[in-house]
Amino acid sequence: MSLSNYYSSGEFARMANVSIRTIRFYDNQNILKPSFVKPSGARFYTDSDFARLQQILLLKYLGFSLDEIREMTINDTDYHFMLSALNLQKKLVQDRIEQMQLVESAIENTVSAIDQHHQVDWSQVLNLIHLTSMEKSLKSQYQSAKNISTRIRLHKEYSTNTQGWFPWIYQQCHITDGMNILELGCGNGALWTENIQYLPNKTNIILSDLSEGMLRDVRRSIGPEDNRFSFHAFDCHSIPYEENTFDLVIANHVLFYCKDIPLVCKEVSRVLKPDGIFLCSTYGENHMKEISELVQEFDNRVVLSAEKLYEHFGLENGQKLLKTYFSNIHLKNYEDSIQLDRPEPLIEYILSCHGNQNQWILDRYKEFRSFVEKKTKRGFHITKEAGIFVCN
Repeated sequence: MSLSNYYSSGEFARMANVSIRTIRFYDNQNILKPSFVKPSGARFYTDSDFARLQQILLLKYLGFSLDEIREMTINDTDYHFMLSALNLQKKLVQDRIEQMQLVESAIENTVSAIDQHHQVDWSQVLNLIHLTSMEKSLKSQYQSAKNISTRIRLHKEYSTNTQGWFPWIYQQCHITDGMNILELGCGNGALWTENIQYLPNKTNIILSDLSEGMLRDVRRSIGPEDNRFSFHAFDCHSIPYEENTFDLVIANHVLFYCKDIPLVCKEVSRVLKPDGIFLCSTYGENHMKEISELVQEFDNRVVLSAEKLYEHFGLENGQKLLKTYFSNIHLKNYEDSIQLDRPEPLIEYILSCHGNQNQWILDRYKEFRSFVEKKTKRGFHITKEAGIFVCN
């Protein structure tokens, strides 16, 4: 075997400006394995290994633990994965910059208060404590945002229905000038960023989510200059608005995550105007079933979701759950499927799920990639079974 395109551990470390000890440590921690190992034990790396090392070093710089880094990076340099990784890293850096600016401002305010009053303002100190303890929540928000974007990308790029889910949802909203609109659980805001050119000028839209991080991402995507939008973080079990406020409330793939769906429906009914519309989407029991079958065939211990969300609120039982709070309920199905012939987007989707897949797949990643590649080589069909309930 020719080693002309390989670097020894020492060469690799020198080119990356890190120590050999660091490279060996990442090898021992199963974070960065060499591309080739001689029988003598000598380790060799390739140009593609630099891409993974770059991700590791940046995530380490941003404060992630080795266990978190191990789950957030995979050893695949296909452009699909590389693009996803770089976009995530960009967002991580932007979020960290904003966080540090808040900390800097809080420190300045605390110093100013002490200078002026010659005593410690303990409320300012408490604010500093809250800001510097944002680390853990920011990490979970990063990963959540990445996973949502990954799942949306599979649908957007490989669905057979060329209209697209978010343009179709927007079409069902029938938005006109002067409407007051509330979206519960706006996620990454794709409903609005994909349809922004069709939105009337005189609308008032409140985008809400439980995650401040999600709202920060959406605000950044839409742009602060668009005054049609405002952002509010709250739990949809207790909507902080008065009765008869909104013409339209939207819950796109949200209700099945709620612990108390009747309470959320009661809250939505309360804040809707008498002639207002509640539009909520979900999916059925056959939705994306081929993906679960695929991973089960590879390893029957893999479960992509700990819960069957459609059992909480799905196309089959949604009307029954809604009818107590809404008198006129109409189900509209979205006809679609996914067809693809390459493994990367499917693997990326699988690794983004909420289940235990990382536990059983990451250590056998090369084997899993080969398995999915064979399954998709001649085309892979995925059933989609989703729709919306339009409620008055």
